Amino acid sequence: MIELETDRLSKLSDNLLKLTSLESENQPFDPKRYRLDKQLRQIILSVEPQWSKKDLLLDIDLDEVLIFADKELLSHVWINLIRNSIKFTPVKGKIYIRLIQTPKEAIVRISDTGIGITHEDQVHLFERFFKADKSRNRTAGGNGLGLSIVKKIVDMHVGTIDVDSQVGVGTNFTIYLPKKELNPNKKQGL
Repeated sequence: MIELETDRLSKLSDNLLKLTSLESENQPFDPKRYRLDKQLRQIILSVEPQWSKKDLLLDIDLDEVLIFADKELLSHVWINLIRNSIKFTPVKGKIYIRLIQTPKEAIVRISDTGIGITHEDQVHLFERFFKADKSRNRTAGGNGLGLSIVKKIVDMHVGTIDVDSQVGVGTNFTIYLPKKELNPNKKQGL
């Protein structure tokens, strides 16, 4: 019990530090050109134990996309959204991950057949400490900071994130990221 509580508090501290760092002027922002499709594939493989344990079907369709972004920061976005999809999708459910390239932007869609989110909760989803699933106890994990961090990182990249969800049907997150070069000397999205 003590070990679980220590782990939970450690994750909470890490997320608070990350969010504080993102909101400060000291957060390194180091955009470089890289293949977004390769990054998504690596992250999907890294969480394979979680989705295979629940016998989830993953449907993945990734365009080859070269993007100019901070790779390390964006990895936090993909890891959080994919892990949330896994966590809130029942056994033998489905997760869809799409990467679409347009002339001006990269569009990432992460959808699932999970428990869904009420319309009322969707309005508050990116607020600090907000948890849409109020029934979760402390051992289920999560501290209500993950999506706040995701939103902050997407904003730093001058992108947008949308959520569309129906209770009992599933959730769809869509992230739009510009493919143009960002000025690394200027704080983006602040």
